[in-house]
Parts: sequence; structure tokens; C-alpha cells
Amino acid sequence: MKAARAVIFDLDGTLLDTLADIALCVNRIRFELGLPPHRRRDYRRFVGDGLRELLIRALPAAALKGPGLAARARRFEELYARHGLDRTRPYPGVAGLLDGLVRRGLRMAVVSNKPQRFTSLCVRRLLPRWRFDAVRGARPATPLKPHPAGPLAAARAMRTAPGEVLYLGDAGVDMLAARNAGMFPIGALWGFRGAAELRRCGAAALVRRPADLLELL
Repeated sequence: MKAARAVIFDLDGTLLDTLADIALCVNRIRFELGLPPHRRRDYRRFVGDGLRELLIRALPAAALKGPGLAARARRFEELYARHGLDRTRPYPGVAGLLDGLVRRGLRMAVVSNKPQRFTSLCVRRLLPRWRFDAVRGARPATPLKPHPAGPLAAARAMRTAPGEVLYLGDAGVDMLAARNAGMFPIGALWGFRGAAELRRCGAAALVRRPADLLELL
């Protein structure tokens, strides 16, 4: 690839460890349906493809029939608005990575399949020190990753050609989105999935800790 001029980050599992709060909110819905909770680690497989898929994976089909899916999504958003930042924190080393990218003059953006309101809230509240040229979550007019629309819109906001963008994410959907957009896909091994999925979906490099990304520049 050309020399990198910008980095796009996934959010959940890459910049922020959000798993505990997501699990709490969905398990609350399961409790309200008279169902036992899933284990927190089960949510590693449930997240990554947007709210709709999270609920389809975590709840029984009977609870999602007819208007059920929309109702459960509304309930999740109610719960997450109250509890989405209870235990969510940046991963260790993320602050140092972002500071290092700023010192090197790279532009930065976030592209997530998380609903836009929560993507914006998490970045604003938990990553306030850093400037991101774009913070893009799930929105009605844009297909979710792995479609390249979101990453390409972020590249335009950063005024950077796709071939000059590193894309860091923890899931296969991120690697596919990066490849579909003509960007350089890098897998974050501290996140929710793992090396096998990242390689299978086209990761060009894997990093074990945030600081390792700086060594690739």
C-alpha cells in the first residue's frame, strides 16, 4: 500500500471494551421474557453486525416474530441509553496509540455498526481528547459493514484516498469492509473475535496490542 495517511477504527472490541454493558442490556431483555442469561463471553459471537443481528442471535425466534424485533430493539435502546457506559472503557494502550497517531500527523475516524447515537455518545464521553474527522455508526441511509459505504464516507471526510487508509478492527466484518473499500485491513487480537476469523476474512496484518500498530507505520 501507499504510505498511510489515516486510520479508521472499529469501535466495539477495538477502541472500547463494551461487552459487559451490551450483555447486561440484552440479558435484561431475556430476564423480562422469562429466559436465563447468556454468559458474557457468548456475546463475543453475537456482536459486530448491528443491533438487529445482535438480537436475532441472542433471543429466541418466538420473541422476534411480527413486531417483536422492533419492540426488542426499542427496549435495548432504552436500557443501553441508561447503562451503555456503566463498565465500558477504552482498552489498555488505546490512549497511547491515539496519541502516537496524532504526533505522526495521521487523520483518524471511527466506523461502527453500532447505532449512530450510541457510537457518537461513546466517542464523545470516553475518547474526548482526540479529534476524529468522522464518527459513523449505523444510520438508515448507509448499509452496514462489510459494505464499503461507511468506510469510504469516512475516507472522504478525512480527505484521504482509500489506498492510504489503515483499517483496524477486531472482527471479520471489519476486514471485509476494509478490503471492499480498498483499504489496508489490520486485525486487533485484543478484541471480541480471534486470529482465525480475522485471517479468514482477509487481514493483511495482526496486532496483539494497540502500540503494535505504530510499528507498522
